[in-house]
Amino acid sequence: MNNSRTVKISRYLSRHLRHAPERIGIKLAPGGWVPVSELLAACQKHNFAIQLAELKEVVAENDKQRFSFDETGTLIRANQGHSVEIDLQLEPAVPPDILYHGTGSGAVESILKQGISKMSRHHVHLSADIQTARKVGARHGNPAIFTVDCAAMQRGGHTFYCSENNVWLVDFVPPKYLKLSY
Repeated sequence: MNNSRTVKISRYLSRHLRHAPERIGIKLAPGGWVPVSELLAACQKHNFAIQLAELKEVVAENDKQRFSFDETGTLIRANQGHSVEIDLQLEPAVPPDILYHGTGSGAVESILKQGISKMSRHHVHLSADIQTARKVGARHGNPAIFTVDCAAMQRGGHTFYCSENNVWLVDFVPPKYLKLSY
């Protein structure tokens, strides 16, 4: 499959598995799961046919591992980043002492004053390495990277989760736990 088709499918899946499942008539079960057969039928019905082989390739090859199949291969979900109400069935996890958050440089002043909010999503997304945070930040213009003191946050009672694709999630990062790195 060519890269253009892969990107189109990935964006389509992100839109409908994370933000607007009702637009193609699917319903997310607890955990965000949807039967693969229902997803493929809904895509076909809405004039965006995806072959099972293409779906498998997008799940396997997506550089951010945004999607996953269950152990049977009959269910699919977006791993995180939802704006719709859904219980992702995540378990609390102990984060590394330090994680990173990438954003656009235009948000720096606000974040330093108010912290990092989840906005319309379920959680704030944190990266385990600076390179990933930089890529995330670059999607919003000139990237700015914050170092997050997760050890102190956890001692302060904040709960962390780790998605299936190793994105760390938390409800909010207060400014006192942030240091502008780049």
